[in-house]
Amino acid sequence: MAQLRTWGILLAVLVAAAVAVPPATAAVASIDLGSEWLKVAAVHLAPGRVPIAVAINEMSKRKSPALAALADGNRLAGEEAAGITARHPSKVFARARDLLAKPFSYVQSFAESHFLPYDLVPDARGAAAVRGDDGQVYSVEEIVAMVLHYAAGLADAHVGAPVRDAVVTVPPYFGQAERRALTQAAQLAGINVLALINEHAGAALQYGIDKDFSNASRHVIFYDMGAGSTYAALVYYSSYNAKEYGKTVSVNQFQVKDVRWNSKLGGVEMEMRLVNYFADQFNKQLGNGVDIRQSPKAMAKLKKQVKRTKEILSANTAAPISVESLYNDVDFRSTITREKFEELCEDLWEQALTPVKEVLAHSDMKIDDIYAVELIGGATRVPKLQAKLQEFLGRRELDKHLDADEAIVLGASLHAANLSDGIKLNRKLGMIDGSTYAFMLEIDGPDYVRDESIDQILVPRMKKMPIKMFRSIRHTKDFDVSLNYNKAYELPPGIPSHKFAEYSISGLTDATEKYLSRNLSAPIKANIHFSLSRSGIVSLDRAEAVTEITEWVDVPKKILTLESNNTNQNSSSEAGAANEKVLKKRTFRVPLKVVEKTTGAGTILSKELYSEAKNRLEALDKKDAERRKTAELKNNLESYIYSMKEKLEESTDILTVSTKQERQSFAEKLNEVQDWLYMDGEDAQANEFKERLDQLKAIGDPILFRLSELKARPAACENARLYLSELQKIVKNWETNKPWLPKKRVDEVVSEAEKVKGWLEEKEALQKSTPAHSQPAFTSEEVVDKILDLQDKVASINRIPKPKPKIEKKSAKEEEPANKEKTASSESASSETESTGTSQESKATEGDQSASPENSDSEPQSHDEL
Repeated sequence: MAQLRTWGILLAVLVAAAVAVPPATAAVASIDLGSEWLKVAAVHLAPGRVPIAVAINEMSKRKSPALAALADGNRLAGEEAAGITARHPSKVFARARDLLAKPFSYVQSFAESHFLPYDLVPDARGAAAVRGDDGQVYSVEEIVAMVLHYAAGLADAHVGAPVRDAVVTVPPYFGQAERRALTQAAQLAGINVLALINEHAGAALQYGIDKDFSNASRHVIFYDMGAGSTYAALVYYSSYNAKEYGKTVSVNQFQVKDVRWNSKLGGVEMEMRLVNYFADQFNKQLGNGVDIRQSPKAMAKLKKQVKRTKEILSANTAAPISVESLYNDVDFRSTITREKFEELCEDLWEQALTPVKEVLAHSDMKIDDIYAVELIGGATRVPKLQAKLQEFLGRRELDKHLDADEAIVLGASLHAANLSDGIKLNRKLGMIDGSTYAFMLEIDGPDYVRDESIDQILVPRMKKMPIKMFRSIRHTKDFDVSLNYNKAYELPPGIPSHKFAEYSISGLTDATEKYLSRNLSAPIKANIHFSLSRSGIVSLDRAEAVTEITEWVDVPKKILTLESNNTNQNSSSEAGAANEKVLKKRTFRVPLKVVEKTTGAGTILSKELYSEAKNRLEALDKKDAERRKTAELKNNLESYIYSMKEKLEESTDILTVSTKQERQSFAEKLNEVQDWLYMDGEDAQANEFKERLDQLKAIGDPILFRLSELKARPAACENARLYLSELQKIVKNWETNKPWLPKKRVDEVVSEAEKVKGWLEEKEALQKSTPAHSQPAFTSEEVVDKILDLQDKVASINRIPKPKPKIEKKSAKEEEPANKEKTASSESASSETESTGTSQESKATEGDQSASPENSDSEPQSHDEL
């Protein structure tokens, strides 16, 4: 418990009533990037808005396909990319997250087994890259960056301003190479990664935000089966007491105790069983030895329908499948029962229980010790999986208190808010997550003898994050350091070697020679400093050569005298000397040069490759912006054409405000532009659409203006007449109830009203003689402006306040007797005061010390002075 209190990262949880609202621009996001889907949540503390909300996409859906596509020179992502998957399966890239930092051979095998017809090529690192239809080669980091760029766009649209700070989720089995690659992909997408968070930690946060663990602690298992993987995480919830503003408060916290996984078992594996089952059926239907597995388009269509069939089977005992023109214009139709589906996946059900069994076994816990088993992930909706879990756990009901799709992204958004500088949170929840892998330290160099006393395990499994550490070795020459996965545990999926990082440490040989040249025989050691970040990334930060020597140094007299007085160890004769030599320890530190020399598919993009990738993505950004602008202008042109053609054909009022020749000419122009739009205009640029829209508006807008004025102008005139009539009543009210109003101002308003009335009658008479298809004699806007000006003048007069009543002064003759009386009264009062003062004075002179309380409290003389 003490460690929990010390290690806990105080994670504040949003409470709307207790949150200090920052500037409107303060916002952060979380991105739950899965194998097949992505979800985005935004934290935006603005008045009238929910502080944390899931961002919807352009189809108003709360989750989006984690897809990127490169088709016909354009980049597509999300729903747009999903829309062309069946037609262009080789141009739409799925499962990109799972291909990060993997060797080319692994990616090639993975793509073939999942019927992903990518044009794969190995890059300079030995990792896989994809070739677009334009011949350009893109790294997997760039493909993931395209997906993340789309996700960031959803956050921007939700907030209404750019959101660049985000937390990104990762599955627990992601190793060092994958985490580094994902961070770099986010940077390519223009995202500032506040941290990577393990998916189970995000779910644990969401589970604990509204619960109180001060009365009892609990163990909870989070079971997550998504599209591509399955894991079970054991989390311990508790509380501790802390001092806050002088009061003792209870603070909730949780610690991830263990997590186990199957990185290959997920909903997609079940779908692959159905895909192969239906492919065999269709091959049998076709005959002639045809195998549709060799047709990328046929398999893309089949996989799409199989996904729907699996979803139907979760709620029904049987489901149909129908694919039109699956192969060579041949349709495919079939049905499958839930029982048959469960039979096809028979071996998967026991595998699905393995993570739960392992996490219990390694934590030395029993099922009865577990408070709840929370289900998250889309594949946990499969009835057979739930039945197997119920059977194993011995429970009639499973825990489903969290949203299976959104729990992780919402929990990650809390973590993002806590890490953000622009959002202040109050309520606290301690969070302790650990490294899902153990890391070993290996040192090699000339004449280096391994020191058994040095701990070779740098980071034990489930070591809390973040943390800093260092190791010291005694050596005199340059050496190499490598970081490895502990061989006692399995490697991350697709990673061929236990070594994931290698560094060269130089400068120690020179430092040793420098010390020896000074005849210093003290041993030299090298301190190597490491860190494990909150993202779970371990790195070698710096190294230094350190030696401690004892040597004679001259100490000035004053300093030595002070030491003598303090320690009583030096004689007075020593203190009298000008300088004395004393033995002192000195520590010398020399920074050593650290160069990373990691090679292979697991390395991140070099500075040169990163710069090239960034330039390519920025070029695509500009092209996307131009494409969106072009599509918008094209849509505006198309909408204008349809709208105007509909008015010309159906509106009777338009016959009144336009001539036959004018309508005929406009209709011909509309047809001409429409024909161009659907033929030559398919590949037109944005300025061409704008130019043609302007040409049509030059003809159509005057007609539309006259059409709108046909009703707006009479309505404005009627309202004007009503106000002028009302104004007469207002003026009479002024004369009766507000006689103080300046007559000149009132007359000005009356005169202005008469002018407006005359202008209105004149214009209405002129409009009657003006044809409706001609330019109007006056407009509704002119009428409104005149009435508004008149209303302003009326309002200014209404604001004139009633003057205060004047106080009349008396005449000189009336004031003279009163003044005489006042003077006589003053003289009388004055004489009384003087008499009182003289009496008191005489009493004081006589030395009377026993004044009465009344006399001591009253001070008439001082008041007179004031």
